[in-house]
Amino acid sequence: MIVLQQHLVSPRRRVLAAVIATLAPLAAAHAQAVVDQPHVIVTGVRHAQTIDDSLASVTLIERGDIEKSPAIDLLGLLGQQAGVDISRTGGAGQSSTVFLRGTNSNHTLVLIDGVRVASATQGVFDFAHLPLDQIERIEIVRGPRAAFWGSDAIGGVIQIFTRKPERLAARAHVGSYGERGAGVSLGTGDGTLGVTLGHDRLRGFSATHAGTYGYNADDDGYRNTNLSVRGGTSLGSQKLSYNALYTDAFVDFDQGMTHARNGSAGLTLAGELGGGWSHTLGIGHARENLETPAFDQRLASRHVSLDWVLDRGLGANGVLTTGVNWQHEHASSISAFGGTQFDKDRTNGAGFVGYNGRFGAQMLELAARYDHNSQFGSATTGNAAWGWQIDPGTRLRLSWGQGFHAPNFNELYSPGFGGFFAGNANLRPEHSGSVEAGLTWAPAGGHKFEVAVWRTRVRDLVAFDGPLFEAININRVAIDGGEVSYRYSAGRWSAGAAATLQHARDEGTGLDLLRRPRRKLAADLRYEFGNGVDVAIDGLAASARRDFAGNLDSYRLLNLAAGWDFHPGWRVEGRLGNMFDETYELAQGYNTPGRNVQITLLWRPQP
Repeated sequence: MIVLQQHLVSPRRRVLAAVIATLAPLAAAHAQAVVDQPHVIVTGVRHAQTIDDSLASVTLIERGDIEKSPAIDLLGLLGQQAGVDISRTGGAGQSSTVFLRGTNSNHTLVLIDGVRVASATQGVFDFAHLPLDQIERIEIVRGPRAAFWGSDAIGGVIQIFTRKPERLAARAHVGSYGERGAGVSLGTGDGTLGVTLGHDRLRGFSATHAGTYGYNADDDGYRNTNLSVRGGTSLGSQKLSYNALYTDAFVDFDQGMTHARNGSAGLTLAGELGGGWSHTLGIGHARENLETPAFDQRLASRHVSLDWVLDRGLGANGVLTTGVNWQHEHASSISAFGGTQFDKDRTNGAGFVGYNGRFGAQMLELAARYDHNSQFGSATTGNAAWGWQIDPGTRLRLSWGQGFHAPNFNELYSPGFGGFFAGNANLRPEHSGSVEAGLTWAPAGGHKFEVAVWRTRVRDLVAFDGPLFEAININRVAIDGGEVSYRYSAGRWSAGAAATLQHARDEGTGLDLLRRPRRKLAADLRYEFGNGVDVAIDGLAASARRDFAGNLDSYRLLNLAAGWDFHPGWRVEGRLGNMFDETYELAQGYNTPGRNVQITLLWRPQP
């Protein structure tokens, strides 16, 4: 659990600490037990399995959780989850990163409807431009998944599924910092076609504060127009489905503005093949375009992929999974001053095989994958896990996994800024090995406790270091950590808490990796009154973190939300963020929102 330093504990922080500490028992004291249906995920082993059958640490966030959460954006929602840390250089729309289990931001594979969306230039996906209103569900798998997914999945995988549009729905919202927005969803009702369109804008606040390089006291605003399309149709015994997501955003910063356009699309054919085999054939495309006129710079990234995954049920003995993958990446950087800085392509081909099954009380998961990259050569990764169902509510699991990450094009070829943060064409791919042990205990009455400890070692980690912060390979990075979580769900109550303890460090220097707290505690409480009114409280506390020029202070946040279905088809929601108006930083020199309010009106006509 997080230890609050005595000299930092003001009266308001005592209130926050007391709220966080009492959330779970408060819920337990007022609930009535109900039986939950099993939750199904598809990210862990690339076919559907229940969370109870998964031998990895998994978090599932469904649409109902999103709508009732006090979080106003995706970064805030992810920051509440176990093992997830976030960094952001200012307010809405500003550059953001996610660290999963202490690994680098580009060590998390990010998928949208099964399509890889990380930029080939920067190697990361900017979560800041994906509105919550476009998301149906999120699956977070913590721990290496390279044997199933290939490069980038060192810390784990975050897969986001876009909205399943309703027949007709609309929303409008206003909030602090000049926030206003609206959206509409239209669909056929049978899933054959649906469209969700949204537009949001904020006046914002200054991304930086006085004393920061390039500081300008003006407000840095944000505009985002977004569109998603989903649908499907049957072709005999096969199901053809398609999805597309596009966001067009303008981000103000102290020296100018960036125009960020992101898109992804996928076409999938799935069904039975006979002989006990089923398959999923998918074609994916993702692109990113960043234009920053103040720096006369344009970055472009393209990613095309083809996946064919086949499954065969083995009766009581489990499921055999095999598949092939082909990817093509293209990245370019153009400057009006220096012309084309780089314009590069590479391809990657891979094949994998996996197995998961149950033998009485024993559970087993095995996988192996071979990748060949046109730029870096070959990589072989493996994964193995064992579970023991001690009794119906208690399970022990052990796992081992490998990972690798090919440096992105910026890390390889960027000229940097005046010599700073330059790339290095001699970089080597990063490789990792992880072990994990976990225990799940789910006694009767809606309670669930989970404990997991892990040890990860990454060799040849790419970092920007040295006098000019150039890209280099660090010999070895060590990450040790643990998670303790509790979830209660029964009747009208839901509550939970998760503590993450980790130490991510460069073994050569002993220094902590940047912007990753050693201790984090997140907690939440939900209650439905039964008359259309529901309330929610989220609390978050994180310890100090190292940054480029010093330490970021610890911080504590409390967020509130309430909703009211005041008329058939109509709902109003209110959110109060940063209730105690905490001043804190997620990146040194950059501001974060103070106390803020958001009011949302939703309309869903009754059938």
